Amino acid sequence: MPMSPDGLFPAVGMHSLGEEVRLHLNAELGREDDSVMMVDSYEDEWGRLHDVRVCGTLLEYLGKGKSIVDVGLAQARHPLSTRSHYFEVEIVDPGEKCYIALGLARKDYPKNRHPGWSRGSVAYHADDGKIFHGSGVGDPFGPRCYKGDIMGCGIMFPRDYILDSEGDSDDSCDTVILSPTARAVRNVRNVMYLHQEGEEEEEEEEEEEDGEEIEQEHEGKKVVVFFTRNGKIIGKKDAVVPSGGFFPTIGMLSCGEKVKVDLHPLSG
Repeated sequence: MPMSPDGLFPAVGMHSLGEEVRLHLNAELGREDDSVMMVDSYEDEWGRLHDVRVCGTLLEYLGKGKSIVDVGLAQARHPLSTRSHYFEVEIVDPGEKCYIALGLARKDYPKNRHPGWSRGSVAYHADDGKIFHGSGVGDPFGPRCYKGDIMGCGIMFPRDYILDSEGDSDDSCDTVILSPTARAVRNVRNVMYLHQEGEEEEEEEEEEEDGEEIEQEHEGKKVVVFFTRNGKIIGKKDAVVPSGGFFPTIGMLSCGEKVKVDLHPLSG
């Protein structure tokens, strides 16, 4: 639009009797409007987007929603680490079926599979409250989630986990590994956990598994994944961290679904 030499001036037109308007010539954009305008900066937080549109902190499902292969997937650019070990999703619009899932997945996770359905992933599903851990069959886990509910997911790291950030590439991410001395120590105390007022700390004993040799082989990458609903922990799941780390991953599968994401809710 060409601009006149004197600039552009606010103008209001009215055309019928009785019309009244109130002018705010010094109005300022609110925070929500600012976040919508910062789309590019929020898109940088996502490594992969499939049939999902980013608008500020909002993710909107764009797929067909007609079969299980129509999953829309959003995966964060960086994996969870001891410096950022938890993220949350608020259900803004459950859409037709509320087929919304949040969890953790490997970096090369299939784009048309809900998190939790395939190897290297674990996720909490809003529509049925089940947890899926590398399988298309879920287990009862927590309550169903609806519009306005906030679902969260995080990792409880053992004390001796360290960050391996020796990669020189711009796309490299901090990978969580266990130091050699820690591999000989089992049942290490967890130091990455959510503090909640009024809740007592629970002490849990690890169950012995039949395949002890397999457990020892993967012991260096074993963590506890926990899920929350509206700020309260609803359950935990042992998981083996895949090569490259566990990436925050969100899946949607029915038309109209929208969620608001906070990848760093504990950063202050």
